[in-house]
Amino acid sequence: MNLPLVAIIGRPNVGKSTLFNRLTGTRKSIVGDEPGITRDRIYGEVEWKSKTFELVDTGGIVPDDEAIIPANIFKQASFAISKAEAIIWVVDARAGVTPLDEEISVFLRNIGKPVFIAANKAETRKVEEEAAEFHQFGFELIPLSAEHGTSVGDLLDAVFDVLTFEEEQEEEPSDEIKLAIIGRPNVGKSSLLNKILGEERVIVSPIAGTTRDAVDTHLTVDGQKFLIIDTAGIRRKGKTTEMAEKLSVIMAKKSLERADVALMVIDAVEGVTALDANIAGYAVESGCSVILVVNKWDIIPEKETNTIYRFEDDLRQKMKFLHWAPMVTISALTGQRVTNILPLVVKANEARNLRIQTSKLNRFFEENVSQPKGGTAPAPVKGGFSRLKVQFLTQGGLRPPLFVLFTSGGDKGGLHFSYLRYIENRLREEFEFFATPIRLKEKHKTKGKKD
Repeated sequence: MNLPLVAIIGRPNVGKSTLFNRLTGTRKSIVGDEPGITRDRIYGEVEWKSKTFELVDTGGIVPDDEAIIPANIFKQASFAISKAEAIIWVVDARAGVTPLDEEISVFLRNIGKPVFIAANKAETRKVEEEAAEFHQFGFELIPLSAEHGTSVGDLLDAVFDVLTFEEEQEEEPSDEIKLAIIGRPNVGKSSLLNKILGEERVIVSPIAGTTRDAVDTHLTVDGQKFLIIDTAGIRRKGKTTEMAEKLSVIMAKKSLERADVALMVIDAVEGVTALDANIAGYAVESGCSVILVVNKWDIIPEKETNTIYRFEDDLRQKMKFLHWAPMVTISALTGQRVTNILPLVVKANEARNLRIQTSKLNRFFEENVSQPKGGTAPAPVKGGFSRLKVQFLTQGGLRPPLFVLFTSGGDKGGLHFSYLRYIENRLREEFEFFATPIRLKEKHKTKGKKD
Protein backbone atom coordinates (compact mmCIF):
# COMPACT_ATOMS: atom_id res chain seq x y z
CA MET A 1 0.00 0.00 0.00
CA ASN A 2 1.33 3.43 -0.97
CA LEU A 3 1.52 5.73 2.04
CA PRO A 4 1.10 9.51 1.76
CA LEU A 5 4.43 11.32 2.07
CA VAL A 6 5.15 14.35 4.25
CA ALA A 7 8.48 16.20 4.02
CA ILE A 8 10.23 18.03 6.86
CA ILE A 9 12.31 20.98 5.64
CA GLY A 10 13.98 24.06 7.08
CA ARG A 11 17.27 25.82 7.49
CA PRO A 12 20.10 24.06 9.38
CA ASN A 13 19.95 23.44 13.13
CA VAL A 14 16.30 24.32 13.77
CA GLY A 15 15.41 20.86 15.10
CA LYS A 16 14.17 18.97 12.03
CA SER A 17 15.80 15.69 13.06
CA THR A 18 14.54 16.04 16.64
CA LEU A 19 11.00 16.50 15.31
CA PHE A 20 11.44 13.57 12.92
CA ASN A 21 12.54 11.32 15.78
CA ARG A 22 9.64 12.54 17.93
CA LEU A 23 7.03 11.86 15.23
CA THR A 24 8.38 8.47 14.17
CA GLY A 25 9.35 7.29 17.64
CA THR A 26 12.85 6.37 16.45
CA ARG A 27 16.43 7.58 16.69
CA LYS A 28 16.95 7.17 12.95
CA SER A 29 18.10 10.75 12.41
CA ILE A 30 21.27 11.87 14.17
CA VAL A 31 20.60 14.77 16.55
CA GLY A 32 23.18 17.23 17.85
CA ASP A 33 24.18 20.88 18.12
CA GLU A 34 26.39 20.79 15.03
CA PRO A 35 24.55 22.38 12.07
CA GLY A 36 23.94 20.32 8.95
CA ILE A 37 24.19 16.88 10.52
CA THR A 38 21.38 15.42 8.38
CA ARG A 39 22.65 15.37 4.81
CA ASP A 40 20.55 12.78 2.98
CA ARG A 41 16.84 12.06 3.04
CA ILE A 42 15.82 9.91 5.99
CA TYR A 43 12.51 8.04 5.79
CA GLY A 44 10.25 6.83 8.60
CA GLU A 45 6.59 6.05 9.28
CA VAL A 46 4.20 7.97 11.53
CA GLU A 47 1.05 6.41 12.94
CA TRP A 48 -1.75 8.80 13.97
CA LYS A 49 -5.49 8.23 14.35
CA SER A 50 -5.01 4.60 13.30
CA LYS A 51 -3.58 5.72 9.96
CA THR A 52 0.03 5.72 8.78
CA PHE A 53 1.92 8.19 6.61
CA GLU A 54 5.55 8.31 5.51
CA LEU A 55 7.80 11.08 6.78
CA VAL A 56 11.03 12.24 5.17
CA ASP A 57 13.65 14.31 6.97
CA THR A 58 15.81 16.41 4.64
CA GLY A 59 19.06 18.23 5.13
CA GLY A 60 19.08 21.89 6.13
CA ILE A 61 18.25 24.04 3.10
CA VAL A 62 20.96 26.52 2.15
CA PRO A 63 19.82 27.78 -1.30
CA ASP A 64 22.55 30.36 -1.85
CA ASP A 65 25.52 28.31 -0.67
CA GLU A 66 27.89 27.20 -3.43
CA ALA A 67 29.65 24.50 -1.37
CA ILE A 68 29.28 20.96 -2.72
CA ILE A 69 27.42 19.51 0.26
CA PRO A 70 24.87 22.33 0.83
CA ALA A 71 24.11 22.43 -2.90
CA ASN A 72 23.40 18.71 -2.87
CA ILE A 73 21.32 19.03 0.31
CA PHE A 74 19.09 21.57 -1.46
CA LYS A 75 18.81 19.21 -4.43
CA GLN A 76 17.81 16.32 -2.16
CA ALA A 77 15.28 18.47 -0.27
CA SER A 78 13.73 19.65 -3.55
CA PHE A 79 13.35 16.05 -4.70
CA ALA A 80 11.58 15.11 -1.44
CA ILE A 81 9.29 18.14 -1.66
CA SER A 82 8.27 17.23 -5.22
CA LYS A 83 7.10 13.80 -4.01
CA ALA A 84 5.38 14.99 -0.82
CA GLU A 85 1.66 15.70 -0.28
CA ALA A 86 2.35 18.16 2.53
CA ILE A 87 5.32 20.07 3.95
CA ILE A 88 6.31 20.63 7.57
CA TRP A 89 8.52 23.71 7.61
CA VAL A 90 10.50 23.81 10.85
CA VAL A 91 11.63 27.22 12.11
CA ASP A 92 13.38 28.34 15.30
CA ALA A 93 10.86 30.23 17.44
CA ARG A 94 13.63 31.54 19.69
CA ALA A 95 15.66 33.01 16.83
CA GLY A 96 12.62 34.51 15.11
CA VAL A 97 12.36 35.22 11.38
CA THR A 98 15.70 35.19 9.56
CA PRO A 99 16.58 36.28 6.00
CA LEU A 100 16.97 32.61 5.06
CA ASP A 101 13.46 31.88 6.36
CA GLU A 102 12.17 34.62 4.09
CA GLU A 103 13.92 33.00 1.10
CA ILE A 104 12.45 29.62 1.96
CA SER A 105 8.96 31.13 2.25
CA VAL A 106 9.19 32.39 -1.34
CA PHE A 107 10.23 28.93 -2.49
CA LEU A 108 7.35 27.27 -0.59
CA ARG A 109 4.68 29.67 -1.85
CA ASN A 110 5.46 28.55 -5.39
CA ILE A 111 5.08 24.79 -4.89
CA GLY A 112 1.29 24.77 -4.47
CA LYS A 113 1.20 22.27 -1.60
CA PRO A 114 -0.09 22.50 2.00
CA VAL A 115 2.63 23.92 4.26
CA PHE A 116 2.62 23.85 8.06
CA ILE A 117 5.06 25.97 10.03
CA ALA A 118 6.35 24.10 13.08
CA ALA A 119 7.73 26.92 15.25
CA ASN A 120 10.12 24.77 17.27
CA LYS A 121 11.77 25.44 20.65
CA ALA A 122 8.63 27.19 21.97
CA GLU A 123 9.05 25.79 25.48
CA THR A 124 7.77 28.94 27.22
CA ARG A 125 4.66 31.08 26.83
CA LYS A 126 6.84 34.09 25.96
CA VAL A 127 8.57 32.27 23.05
CA GLU A 128 5.21 30.86 21.93
CA GLU A 129 3.78 34.37 21.70
CA GLU A 130 6.86 35.66 19.86
CA ALA A 131 6.44 32.87 17.31
CA ALA A 132 3.34 34.69 16.04
CA GLU A 133 5.59 36.74 13.72
CA PHE A 134 5.80 33.67 11.43
CA HIS A 135 2.11 34.23 10.56
CA GLN A 136 3.39 36.80 8.02
CA PHE A 137 4.28 33.96 5.63
CA GLY A 138 0.62 32.96 5.25
CA PHE A 139 0.90 29.29 6.30
CA GLU A 140 -0.75 27.53 9.25
CA LEU A 141 1.44 28.04 12.33
CA ILE A 142 1.87 25.57 15.22
CA PRO A 143 4.27 26.61 18.02
CA LEU A 144 5.71 23.45 19.58
CA SER A 145 8.66 21.81 21.31
CA ALA A 146 10.05 18.80 19.42
CA GLU A 147 12.36 17.99 22.33
CA HIS A 148 9.56 17.84 24.92
CA GLY A 149 6.71 16.81 22.60
CA THR A 150 4.58 19.87 23.45
CA SER A 151 1.83 20.55 20.85
CA VAL A 152 3.20 17.89 18.49
CA GLY A 153 -0.28 16.34 18.45
CA ASP A 154 -1.72 19.64 17.17
CA LEU A 155 0.74 19.52 14.28
CA LEU A 156 -0.21 15.93 13.46
CA ASP A 157 -3.93 16.78 13.55
CA ALA A 158 -3.38 19.61 11.05
CA VAL A 159 -1.22 17.52 8.69
CA PHE A 160 -3.54 14.51 8.94
CA ASP A 161 -6.52 16.50 7.65
CA VAL A 162 -4.88 17.26 4.27
CA LEU A 163 -3.54 13.77 3.49
CA THR A 164 -5.17 11.20 1.22
CA PHE A 165 -5.13 7.65 2.57
CA GLU A 166 -5.74 4.52 0.50
CA GLU A 167 -8.16 1.90 1.74
CA GLU A 168 -6.26 -0.46 4.01
CA GLN A 169 -5.75 -3.95 2.68
CA GLU A 170 -4.56 -6.97 4.56
CA GLU A 171 -0.82 -7.08 4.08
CA GLU A 172 1.09 -10.26 3.41
CA PRO A 173 4.14 -11.04 5.53
CA SER A 174 7.16 -9.06 4.31
CA ASP A 175 9.53 -10.95 2.05
CA GLU A 176 12.00 -8.08 1.73
CA ILE A 177 15.70 -8.87 1.86
CA LYS A 178 17.37 -6.36 4.17
CA LEU A 179 20.63 -5.35 2.51
CA ALA A 180 23.25 -3.17 4.24
CA ILE A 181 25.97 -1.37 2.28
CA ILE A 182 29.01 -1.01 4.54
CA GLY A 183 32.64 0.08 4.30
CA ARG A 184 35.16 2.78 5.06
CA PRO A 185 34.34 6.40 4.21
CA ASN A 186 34.67 7.34 0.55
CA VAL A 187 34.92 3.84 -0.94
CA GLY A 188 31.83 4.41 -3.12
CA LYS A 189 28.93 3.10 -1.03
CA SER A 190 26.53 5.89 -2.02
CA SER A 191 27.60 5.69 -5.67
CA LEU A 192 26.88 1.97 -5.61
CA LEU A 193 23.44 2.54 -4.10
CA ASN A 194 22.63 5.18 -6.71
CA LYS A 195 23.70 2.84 -9.51
CA ILE A 196 21.56 0.01 -8.12
CA LEU A 197 18.56 2.30 -7.73
CA GLY A 198 19.00 4.17 -10.98
CA GLU A 199 18.34 7.52 -9.32
CA GLU A 200 20.26 9.96 -7.16
CA ARG A 201 18.66 8.93 -3.88
CA VAL A 202 21.83 9.55 -1.84
CA ILE A 203 24.27 12.46 -2.02
CA VAL A 204 27.54 11.59 -3.75
CA SER A 205 30.62 13.79 -3.41
CA PRO A 206 34.39 13.29 -3.19
CA ILE A 207 34.37 14.44 0.45
CA ALA A 208 35.00 11.54 2.86
CA GLY A 209 32.17 10.88 5.28
CA THR A 210 29.42 12.51 3.22
CA THR A 211 26.79 9.96 4.27
CA ARG A 212 26.28 10.26 8.01
CA ASP A 213 22.95 8.55 8.65
CA ALA A 214 21.72 5.10 7.70
CA VAL A 215 19.23 5.51 4.87
CA ASP A 216 16.51 2.93 4.16
CA THR A 217 15.46 2.55 0.52
CA HIS A 218 12.81 0.18 -0.87
CA LEU A 219 13.48 -1.51 -4.20
CA THR A 220 11.77 -4.27 -6.20
CA VAL A 221 13.63 -6.13 -8.95
CA ASP A 222 12.06 -9.04 -10.86
CA GLY A 223 9.44 -9.44 -8.15
CA GLN A 224 11.98 -9.59 -5.30
CA LYS A 225 11.71 -6.83 -2.71
CA PHE A 226 14.79 -5.31 -1.12
CA LEU A 227 15.22 -2.90 1.79
CA ILE A 228 18.60 -1.30 1.19
CA ILE A 229 20.38 0.28 4.15
CA ASP A 230 23.15 2.67 3.08
CA THR A 231 25.26 3.05 6.23
CA ALA A 232 27.58 5.87 7.15
CA GLY A 233 31.30 5.40 6.53
CA ILE A 234 32.81 3.77 9.61
CA ARG A 235 36.03 5.14 11.09
CA ARG A 236 38.16 4.08 14.02
CA LYS A 237 37.06 5.61 17.32
CA GLY A 238 40.31 7.53 17.77
CA LYS A 239 39.82 9.26 14.42
CA THR A 240 36.14 10.15 14.70
CA THR A 241 36.55 13.66 16.03
CA GLU A 242 33.15 15.02 15.02
CA MET A 243 30.17 13.94 17.08
CA ALA A 244 28.26 12.95 13.93
CA GLU A 245 31.04 10.61 12.80
CA LYS A 246 31.16 8.96 16.23
CA LEU A 247 27.42 8.40 16.12
CA SER A 248 27.73 7.02 12.60
CA VAL A 249 29.83 4.11 13.90
CA ILE A 250 27.07 3.20 16.36
CA MET A 251 24.33 3.58 13.74
CA ALA A 252 26.23 1.49 11.18
CA LYS A 253 26.51 -1.35 13.70
CA LYS A 254 22.78 -1.06 14.41
CA SER A 255 22.06 -1.21 10.68
CA LEU A 256 24.04 -4.44 10.43
CA GLU A 257 22.07 -5.92 13.30
CA ARG A 258 18.85 -5.63 11.29
CA ALA A 259 20.36 -6.62 7.93
CA ASP A 260 20.20 -10.02 6.27
CA VAL A 261 23.01 -9.47 3.78
CA ALA A 262 25.90 -6.97 3.84
CA LEU A 263 27.74 -5.63 0.82
CA MET A 264 31.25 -4.97 2.14
CA VAL A 265 32.62 -2.31 -0.22
CA ILE A 266 36.41 -2.20 -0.62
CA ASP A 267 38.47 0.35 -2.55
CA ALA A 268 40.40 -1.46 -5.29
CA VAL A 269 42.94 1.37 -5.56
CA GLU A 270 43.78 1.54 -1.86
CA GLY A 271 43.55 -2.20 -1.37
CA VAL A 272 42.41 -4.08 1.73
CA THR A 273 43.14 -2.27 4.99
CA ALA A 274 42.96 -3.29 8.64
CA LEU A 275 39.88 -1.09 9.00
CA ASP A 276 38.18 -3.01 6.16
CA ALA A 277 38.75 -6.20 8.15
CA ASN A 278 37.35 -4.60 11.33
CA ILE A 279 34.21 -3.42 9.55
CA ALA A 280 33.67 -6.81 7.94
CA GLY A 281 34.07 -8.30 11.39
CA TYR A 282 31.09 -6.24 12.58
CA ALA A 283 28.99 -7.85 9.85
CA VAL A 284 30.03 -11.37 10.82
CA GLU A 285 29.37 -10.65 14.51
CA SER A 286 25.88 -9.49 13.54
CA GLY A 287 25.24 -12.76 11.70
CA CYS A 288 24.95 -11.14 8.26
CA SER A 289 25.66 -12.91 5.03
CA VAL A 290 28.52 -11.05 3.32
CA ILE A 291 29.44 -10.27 -0.27
CA LEU A 292 32.81 -8.58 -0.85
CA VAL A 293 32.35 -5.80 -3.41
CA VAL A 294 35.65 -4.44 -4.76
CA ASN A 295 34.83 -1.01 -6.21
CA LYS A 296 36.77 1.23 -8.65
CA TRP A 297 38.07 -1.80 -10.55
CA ASP A 298 37.77 0.18 -13.77
CA ILE A 299 40.82 2.28 -12.85
CA ILE A 300 43.07 -0.64 -11.90
CA PRO A 301 45.71 -1.09 -14.62
CA GLU A 302 45.65 -4.75 -15.62
CA LYS A 303 49.28 -5.13 -16.61
CA GLU A 304 49.13 -8.84 -15.94
CA THR A 305 46.34 -11.31 -16.51
CA ASN A 306 46.44 -12.44 -12.88
CA THR A 307 45.81 -9.00 -11.32
CA ILE A 308 42.45 -10.08 -9.91
CA TYR A 309 43.93 -13.29 -8.49
CA ARG A 310 46.70 -11.42 -6.70
CA PHE A 311 44.17 -8.94 -5.30
CA GLU A 312 41.90 -11.73 -4.07
CA ASP A 313 44.84 -13.59 -2.53
CA ASP A 314 45.77 -10.47 -0.56
CA LEU A 315 42.14 -9.99 0.46
CA ARG A 316 41.80 -13.60 1.67
CA GLN A 317 45.02 -13.29 3.67
CA LYS A 318 43.78 -10.16 5.45
CA MET A 319 40.23 -11.46 5.90
CA LYS A 320 40.73 -15.14 6.64
CA PHE A 321 37.53 -15.20 8.67
CA LEU A 322 35.62 -14.41 5.45
CA HIS A 323 36.95 -17.31 3.40
CA TRP A 324 33.33 -18.20 2.59
CA ALA A 325 32.35 -14.75 1.26
CA PRO A 326 32.28 -14.37 -2.56
CA MET A 327 34.14 -11.48 -4.16
CA VAL A 328 32.91 -9.40 -7.10
CA THR A 329 34.84 -6.58 -8.80
CA ILE A 330 32.76 -3.62 -9.97
CA SER A 331 32.76 0.03 -10.92
CA ALA A 332 29.96 1.96 -9.23
CA LEU A 333 30.85 4.89 -11.50
CA THR A 334 30.43 3.09 -14.85
CA GLY A 335 28.05 0.37 -13.66
CA GLN A 336 30.50 -2.39 -14.59
CA ARG A 337 29.20 -5.71 -13.17
CA VAL A 338 26.83 -3.92 -10.74
CA THR A 339 23.94 -5.97 -12.17
CA ASN A 340 25.68 -9.10 -10.84
CA ILE A 341 25.24 -8.02 -7.23
CA LEU A 342 21.51 -8.42 -6.51
CA PRO A 343 21.33 -12.03 -7.83
CA LEU A 344 24.19 -12.85 -5.43
CA VAL A 345 22.25 -11.18 -2.61
CA VAL A 346 19.19 -13.31 -3.37
CA LYS A 347 21.33 -16.47 -3.40
CA ALA A 348 22.94 -15.50 -0.08
CA ASN A 349 19.56 -14.86 1.50
CA GLU A 350 18.31 -18.26 0.36
CA ALA A 351 21.35 -19.90 1.94
CA ARG A 352 20.88 -18.17 5.31
CA ASN A 353 17.27 -19.44 5.38
CA LEU A 354 18.19 -22.98 4.39
CA ARG A 355 16.96 -25.71 6.72
CA ILE A 356 18.56 -29.11 6.18
CA GLN A 357 16.25 -32.13 6.30
CA THR A 358 16.87 -34.32 9.34
CA SER A 359 17.53 -37.37 7.15
CA LYS A 360 20.19 -35.50 5.16
CA LEU A 361 21.80 -34.15 8.31
CA ASN A 362 21.89 -37.62 9.85
CA ARG A 363 23.57 -38.97 6.72
CA PHE A 364 26.07 -36.11 6.84
CA PHE A 365 26.82 -36.95 10.49
CA GLU A 366 27.40 -40.62 9.72
CA GLU A 367 29.70 -39.88 6.79
CA ASN A 368 31.73 -37.06 8.33
CA VAL A 369 31.59 -37.38 12.11
CA SER A 370 30.68 -40.96 13.11
CA GLN A 371 32.95 -43.95 12.64
CA PRO A 372 31.98 -45.98 9.57
CA LYS A 373 30.78 -48.94 11.65
CA GLY A 374 28.66 -47.03 14.12
CA GLY A 375 29.62 -45.48 17.43
CA THR A 376 31.25 -42.06 17.58
CA ALA A 377 34.73 -40.91 16.75
CA PRO A 378 36.73 -39.04 19.41
CA ALA A 379 37.26 -35.36 18.60
CA PRO A 380 40.14 -33.12 19.72
CA VAL A 381 39.41 -30.62 22.48
CA LYS A 382 40.94 -27.35 23.65
CA GLY A 383 44.26 -28.05 25.35
CA GLY A 384 44.46 -31.52 23.81
CA PHE A 385 44.37 -33.36 27.15
CA SER A 386 41.34 -35.54 26.47
CA ARG A 387 38.86 -36.45 23.76
CA LEU A 388 35.17 -35.83 23.36
CA LYS A 389 32.66 -37.88 21.44
CA VAL A 390 30.24 -36.03 19.17
CA GLN A 391 27.03 -38.01 19.64
CA PHE A 392 24.85 -36.27 17.10
CA LEU A 393 24.31 -33.07 15.18
CA THR A 394 21.12 -31.06 14.77
CA GLN A 395 20.13 -27.75 13.18
CA GLY A 396 19.09 -25.30 15.86
CA GLY A 397 18.20 -22.19 13.89
CA LEU A 398 18.29 -20.03 10.76
CA ARG A 399 19.42 -16.57 9.70
CA PRO A 400 22.28 -17.48 9.97
CA PRO A 401 22.18 -21.30 10.12
CA LEU A 402 22.95 -22.69 13.58
CA PHE A 403 24.06 -26.28 14.22
CA VAL A 404 24.30 -27.88 17.65
CA LEU A 405 26.87 -30.60 18.35
CA PHE A 406 26.03 -32.83 21.30
CA THR A 407 29.18 -34.16 22.95
CA SER A 408 29.96 -36.57 25.78
CA GLY A 409 32.98 -37.98 27.60
CA GLY A 410 36.27 -36.25 28.32
CA ASP A 411 36.37 -32.80 29.87
CA LYS A 412 34.02 -29.89 29.31
CA GLY A 413 36.82 -27.83 27.79
CA GLY A 414 35.10 -27.70 24.43
CA LEU A 415 35.98 -28.92 20.95
CA HIS A 416 39.17 -27.66 19.36
CA PHE A 417 38.70 -24.80 16.88
CA SER A 418 40.34 -26.83 14.11
CA TYR A 419 37.72 -29.57 14.53
CA LEU A 420 34.89 -27.02 14.48
CA ARG A 421 36.39 -25.52 11.34
CA TYR A 422 36.48 -29.01 9.79
CA ILE A 423 32.76 -29.49 10.56
CA GLU A 424 31.94 -26.03 9.16
CA ASN A 425 33.89 -26.63 5.96
CA ARG A 426 32.25 -30.00 5.43
CA LEU A 427 28.78 -28.47 5.98
CA ARG A 428 29.60 -25.85 3.34
CA GLU A 429 30.83 -28.42 0.86
CA GLU A 430 27.80 -30.64 1.37
CA PHE A 431 25.01 -28.06 1.48
CA GLU A 432 26.54 -24.94 -0.17
CA PHE A 433 25.85 -22.25 2.41
CA PHE A 434 26.65 -19.49 -0.06
CA ALA A 435 28.06 -16.23 1.37
CA THR A 436 26.66 -17.09 4.79
CA PRO A 437 28.24 -17.57 8.22
CA ILE A 438 27.55 -20.83 10.03
CA ARG A 439 27.17 -20.88 13.80
CA LEU A 440 28.30 -24.01 15.67
CA LYS A 441 27.22 -24.54 19.26
CA GLU A 442 28.33 -27.31 21.62
CA LYS A 443 26.14 -29.03 24.19
CA HIS A 444 28.08 -31.31 26.53
CA LYS A 445 26.65 -34.25 28.46
CA THR A 446 28.48 -35.85 31.37
CA LYS A 447 27.72 -39.27 32.82
CA GLY A 448 24.58 -39.17 34.94
CA LYS A 449 24.00 -35.48 34.22
CA LYS A 450 22.40 -33.55 31.38
CA ASP A 451 23.25 -29.98 30.42
